[in-house]
Amino acid sequence: MAKKKSKSKDELEDALANTLADSINKQFKGQALKTAFFLDGDDDSPSNVTEWISSGCDALDIAISNRPNGGFPVGRITEITGLEASGKSLLAAHTLAETQKKGGLAVYIDTESATSSEFLTAIGADLKTMLYVPLETIEEIFETIETIVDGVRQSDKDRLVTIVVDSIMGASTKIELAAEYDKDGYATSKSIILSKAMRKVTNWIARERICLIFTNQLRVKMGVSFGDQWTTSGGKAIPFHASVRLRLKNTGQIKATVNGAEQVVGSKTSVQVVKNRMGPPHRKIDYEIYYDSGIDNFGGWLNLMKKFKLVKQAGAWYTLEDVDHETGEVFGEMKFQSKDFVGKVMENPAAKQRLYKRICDAYIFKYQAGVHGGIDDVIIDETVIDEEG
Repeated sequence: MAKKKSKSKDELEDALANTLADSINKQFKGQALKTAFFLDGDDDSPSNVTEWISSGCDALDIAISNRPNGGFPVGRITEITGLEASGKSLLAAHTLAETQKKGGLAVYIDTESATSSEFLTAIGADLKTMLYVPLETIEEIFETIETIVDGVRQSDKDRLVTIVVDSIMGASTKIELAAEYDKDGYATSKSIILSKAMRKVTNWIARERICLIFTNQLRVKMGVSFGDQWTTSGGKAIPFHASVRLRLKNTGQIKATVNGAEQVVGSKTSVQVVKNRMGPPHRKIDYEIYYDSGIDNFGGWLNLMKKFKLVKQAGAWYTLEDVDHETGEVFGEMKFQSKDFVGKVMENPAAKQRLYKRICDAYIFKYQAGVHGGIDDVIIDETVIDEEG
């Protein structure tokens, strides 16, 4: 009698994993989608992010997603924080405009009543198809989000939707609105409601083509003298559930001569990725904002080119070698000033694509388990983030 061949340990583990996955999915068979997954290539898994919405700044898109043509993750939550006038609403609005360019639905939930339709049009948003919802309370915000999610599921499940809540700081609670001005003790109600709501909304959007973005105001922690002195409104629920958290800082003014007089025409902005489940955190991107057109996307390119020494600078002049990074073929040399960067480089589609690939190759972090010997080879920066940016 032939001896029965014993199964290997890996085969037994695979068989057990498949059996357990089938059992769990049968247990929750009433749900529309599977509950138990294998993470290797399962497109139905809510852990897989397969779609991204651009922020309007290519450099920031790479920093967040750690991939070419990335941006804010669809099916996840993003929080954009910063002090007043740091560009939070602008960045969120750019994402709405980029959603519309992809044929998606843009939903703007406004709690501050400070939206400028002229500026939204200037950055490329289509006001005729943008859904604008002014609300007052946290309860109304999450009831509206639930209505949107249910509507997407029932009518057009394949439609891409970006929801911006601008801002959490500007929203009250129903208890707070009903209270008298001199009464205290209602601040905790906002945190409690947010904590309950965020547990729900995270699961609501995980398997939908929905990108949810909250803007929030930075505030100083009372009584903190060392370490990170900044916190946000509404407690820890949003920071905990957000896959991406950005911290914006206004770093200066941009001045130009307009009608014979020097005027402030924009601002310089620094963005730090303080939390990131999509790629490496703590990356920092600098870009310029112009009040008549929004984020200067290609200025972010030039900043990265200088950072990774892809361009040589001599005074106000830059020299760029147009080279294919993969083949080494040189297509020429370009000399320009920053004001001529778009005209001389960005309007050449082939050169632009080659340059973008070089920036991505330099900036994208490549995960290679065991190649560098593990965490012992990592240089630890123990500097504490203690500034508002």
